[in-house]
Amino acid sequence: MNKSTHSLKGQIPTIVLLAIMIVIALWYFLSGEAAVGVPDVPVVNLARGVILAIVGFVAGLLGGLIGTGGCSVMLPIIHFWLGYPAPIAVGTTLFAVIFTALSGGYGHLVRRNLDIRAVLWLGGAGILGVLLGSWLFTLLVGQSKILGLILGLIFLWPAIRMIIEGITQRKMPQREGKIISGPAWKLSVFGFIVGVATGVAGLGGGYALVPGLIYLFGAPVYITMGSSLATMIPLAVVGGGIKLAQGFVDVGAGLLLALGTIIGAQVGAATIKRFKPAILKLIFGLYFLYVAVKFITSFFGIKVW
Repeated sequence: MNKSTHSLKGQIPTIVLLAIMIVIALWYFLSGEAAVGVPDVPVVNLARGVILAIVGFVAGLLGGLIGTGGCSVMLPIIHFWLGYPAPIAVGTTLFAVIFTALSGGYGHLVRRNLDIRAVLWLGGAGILGVLLGSWLFTLLVGQSKILGLILGLIFLWPAIRMIIEGITQRKMPQREGKIISGPAWKLSVFGFIVGVATGVAGLGGGYALVPGLIYLFGAPVYITMGSSLATMIPLAVVGGGIKLAQGFVDVGAGLLLALGTIIGAQVGAATIKRFKPAILKLIFGLYFLYVAVKFITSFFGIKVW
């Protein structure tokens, strides 16, 4: 009973965050704000809203399991299959990642699956990178095909890495420990680079943080997952906030994605040690490869279903 009560108390912040988001979403849709919408963006109806929430849940689940923000799942789905323009898809998913990172990062914090020192250096320098990346993003907004090509090339990295590890069944180095070693300057440089990519492509950064921390810094795998999500909190808040101010966020879609990610991230963080990383990597690696090919071929006018 005590353990159950302690577990429930640990979820109070998440429950409060979820309740706040539900209230905001209800107010947004009932007030008529959603009817105004964003130019060239589909209006969110009941069916589309359910799909967005489900997509958010799957993205949050993935984020909680392998330490990513879920943009890699959300962005291509709302762009290719729900019809959102690439710049809006980038901004909307990064906005949703704010809540994936908050929920998943907290879930890992209460389970002591993160290194606070590393998070502070990575996140602090990452904010500067996001500011630079967000400025570069404004230069690419009018070049949707080039933006799509950049997204495709960025997706290739996690795709190839995950497929190779999944096929060979090579496990991630299962190092023991609760800290991520490495000098502050090295963590800062790495965080800055990830921040730039986050500002440009709208991806939360987990696709680069997770393999980078494990293979460059020799970090323990579960500590890496939690630290990655926690690092994405300031990156997503700054990057998502900038894109919201610039008008590249469909607020209605972003809120529904966020509701799904909050729940999914908690489920992922709670069940992370029950899954084999190799299997997850193969499944999502194939998906990311498909998305990368779809983005890249679109640049050359080739349509891939």
